[in-house]
Amino acid sequence: MALALSAFPFLAAAAYLAALALIARRAPGPEGSRDQTFDIVVPARDEEQMIGSTVASLLAIDYPRDQFRILVVADNCTDRTAERAQAAGARVLERNDATRLGKGHALAYAYAASLADGFADAVVVVDADTVVSPNLLAAFSARLDLGALALQADYGVRNATTAWRTRLMSIAFSLYHTLRSLGRERLGLSCGLRGNGMAFASSVLRDVPHEAFSRVEDVEYGVALALAGVRVEYVEEAHVWADMPETSAAARTQRQRWEGGRLAIARRFVPRLLSAGVEREDRVALDLAVDLMVPPLTRLAVVSIVGLVVAGVLYASGRVGAFPVALWGASVFALLIYVGRGFALAGLGARAAIDLLWAPVFAAWKAALIVRPGRSLRGDWVRTRRGGDR
Repeated sequence: MALALSAFPFLAAAAYLAALALIARRAPGPEGSRDQTFDIVVPARDEEQMIGSTVASLLAIDYPRDQFRILVVADNCTDRTAERAQAAGARVLERNDATRLGKGHALAYAYAASLADGFADAVVVVDADTVVSPNLLAAFSARLDLGALALQADYGVRNATTAWRTRLMSIAFSLYHTLRSLGRERLGLSCGLRGNGMAFASSVLRDVPHEAFSRVEDVEYGVALALAGVRVEYVEEAHVWADMPETSAAARTQRQRWEGGRLAIARRFVPRLLSAGVEREDRVALDLAVDLMVPPLTRLAVVSIVGLVVAGVLYASGRVGAFPVALWGASVFALLIYVGRGFALAGLGARAAIDLLWAPVFAAWKAALIVRPGRSLRGDWVRTRRGGDR
């Protein structure tokens, strides 16, 4: 009985992911427009090596040049980020504050400056290590024309083919950023925010002030929007690509920040989301609560496989019936559906299939990380060394 009961939460999480995978469909977006004005905010902390290429990518966007501005926030920088951003053609906002640290504070500073100027109908956020698709603003403008208030572009890995780790990250991004978002968008739910390639109507930044300063400020602000009744729409036809770390040492702080910060946000907001979802009969709030409760894929897969092996051994020895085996087997099968669909969407071919053999190593590495998410929600900005660094 204990073996069967312990399977239910993991089976529920795996079934949720498999359902999104089966529902997910690509669909043509609305025809691009050029009706909106934009401020593109680029938060940067010591990004002198990459800020020039990011600004160049933004300047190459296919959109009237007098209808968007590039605002680089040089946040507590100790290098030449501000100088190189300005030379590349961006307007620079220098911020120096030793007490309020982190990307969340840099964004709040930029949003306040944008709203005070009154130039932009909407504000876009692009990270300082990113290139974007030329249709980014036209796609956002079309959705804003139709009444959207918050948007998220598809977010992929720029250096996907440089190492086995980045190829696995590309598959993971296809699962988490693309597949889940396609399924949730088809159901009229919020895809959530990914921190890069986000856009907000200026009106929503006024109505829902950005007070998200944790290590995962994007997840935190996405929750704030949901509690305020605002859905984040997924813009699958527009893309942003960023470099991911290629080595274990470089990836460690990023992974601890993502998973530890997300768990801390879940502990803080899941009860409020569930309450709002029930009281208002709000599917968006309920879905975000469920999404925050789903364990990281590696943990979910490891537990499900171990559960199936234990149940199988006990069944073979005659100590349990077939029911626990069926439950744990269903969980593993649901995850295979989810991963298989994400692998297909990643489009990396046979080489990535071979790289999936590294998945157990990646899982063991993640399990060995010491993650203490309850220690602090502070969003201190720790720059991750990435593949594009020199």
